[in-house]
Parts: sequence; C-alpha cells; structure tokens
Amino acid sequence: MSNMLDEALASADVVVAQLADTSHIEALAARLAEEPRHVALTVARGSSDHAASYFAGLTMSRIGVPVASLPMSVATLQQAPLRVKGQLAVAFSQSGKSPDLVGTMQALRAAGALTVAAVNVPASPLAEACEWSLPLLAGPELSVAATKSYIAMLSLSAIVIAHVQKDVELLNALKTLPDSLRAAGKLDWSHGVDELKNVDRMIVIGRGLGLAIAQEAALKLKETSGIQAEAFSSAEVRHGPMELIGEDYPLLVFAPRGPEQAGLIQLARDMRARGARVLLAAPADVPEATLPLVETAHFALDPIAAILSFYVMADALAAARGRNPDAPRHLAKVTETR
Repeated sequence: MSNMLDEALASADVVVAQLADTSHIEALAARLAEEPRHVALTVARGSSDHAASYFAGLTMSRIGVPVASLPMSVATLQQAPLRVKGQLAVAFSQSGKSPDLVGTMQALRAAGALTVAAVNVPASPLAEACEWSLPLLAGPELSVAATKSYIAMLSLSAIVIAHVQKDVELLNALKTLPDSLRAAGKLDWSHGVDELKNVDRMIVIGRGLGLAIAQEAALKLKETSGIQAEAFSSAEVRHGPMELIGEDYPLLVFAPRGPEQAGLIQLARDMRARGARVLLAAPADVPEATLPLVETAHFALDPIAAILSFYVMADALAAARGRNPDAPRHLAKVTETR
C-alpha cells in the first residue's frame, strides 16, 4: 500500500481526534461572536487553497460573510496598505513553513486583522505568526501528495462554522463523519481507473461546495498521474472551456447533494449527448451515476467523503499509469515560496 492511500484512509481517525476536543474552536467562535466581521480573507496555496475554497463556500452560504482568497504577493512583494482592521484572516497549511504565507499573515496581523492558522504542524512559523492556531491533528504525512491533511482542513472548516453558527444539526452530523469516511474509502471507483488510465488531458467539474474537491481532484490528477486536468465550475465550463469538449473528451463531474446537483447532472447529460466520455460521481439515487458517492448525515459534508473516494481511485490510477503517487516528479513535500 502506498503512503498516499494509507494516509487517505487514516482521515477518519483524524476527524475523530478533531472532534474529541473542540474547546479551542469554541473559544474562537466566542471571540468571533464578540463583533461582526464584514469580510474574511483566506491565505493558502495548492491543496490548502482548495480547502480554503470549501471554507469560503461554507462561510458565505451559511453565515453570509463574503470571503476572498488573498494573493500573497499583495502583502509581501507589493506591501500594500491593507485595510483589514477587525476582519478575519485564515491561513491553511500542512507545514506552516512557506515564507510568503508566514509573511502575509504577519502583515495582516500588524494591520489589525484577527489572524487564524489552520496548520498541521503546531510548532511552526505560521502558528507563531497568527493570533490563533487551530491544529489539524493529521499527524505526520509522508506522501508528497497531501490527502489526510486536506481532509482535515475540510472537516476543521465544518467544525468551526458549525460552532460559529451553533448549528446543532451540523454538529450532530459531524459526529458521524468518521463512519461516512470509512464507507467512502470502500467504494468501488475502478471504473474511473479504466476510463482514465490512458488519457492525457481532461476537465474536472464541480459547483458550490463541490468546486473545492473538483479543484483538488484536478491537482491530484496532475500531481500523481501526469494528466493535464483542469477544474471548472459547471457554470464556467459553459463559456470558453466548452470549446475543448468534443467526441471522447474525458470529464469527471462531481454531483453530490445540494442546490447545485441538478445543474451538474444536466451538464453531464449534455456532454454525453455531444459524445464526451463522462464520469459522473453522484449518490445512488442518480440513475446516470457511474461513480458512487456516500451520503453523509448533512449534505454540506458530502464533498469531504467524495474526495476520499477520489483519493483511493487516484492512487490506483497512478499505479495503472506506472507512477509512484508518493513521489511525484519535480515536487517536494514542503514548498517554500516567497
């Protein structure tokens, strides 16, 4: 078993650890309740930025606070006079070491933002740079391709928002998320391996909370299988990217439950009608689904289970293409950008 697969399947235990003690999250929620935040910023790169996209989706859809991803060069290279006093800034990172990430959060904190680090290494420069640090509790991650730390960022985001909202339904649903993850890790996505083992390029589609996992899936397809995969919202793909999709063009469409699901299913139908090779990941009640998805106890958590099912397939796909998913070419576990 690869480290990537072993670590992905360990994500259920990571969520158990996160739920065992939420006192630090409850304290942050209490702090956030003291005064309204008009906007929030996220700071991250790679898989962590995709996790930030899920956090943003939850925050905007459930709380109504607009969230924007901040380009780090604005703070580090341009040294812009950011007007963020009293607003929320959240950094997501596995290692907490990248200089531009640390420098950006230092600048935001100096400008008066309430800074929070969601980081897997508690004793890291990022954790020290921020006023609040929320440990991911994913433990050591050996594979270059991040899996359990990404899922830990998604689950931590959901736990934070549930406590900010004091949403009993979501809090109760989170208690069963580890079981849903264990079920998701056992789903059969071998059809995806068969369909993608010889492709060179493809598009991955999601929308709403599912866009975050489409982005992550596209990155992993590049990283572990060398496929030029690009992620788009189902709304965006109907613009310029539609020109690429013709006979036998491969698409992976994530259609978990939620208000976006109907449109995603319709897009899959439309693309099949034009001859595209469509892999539709959807729950059992969707007749056209070719890849199964687990339904969690709350639709907002469904993308977390979906990405685990994808990770299992991505590991097998890399092996089928003669690649080592633990050691992608030209990449290192910790990327230190400036």
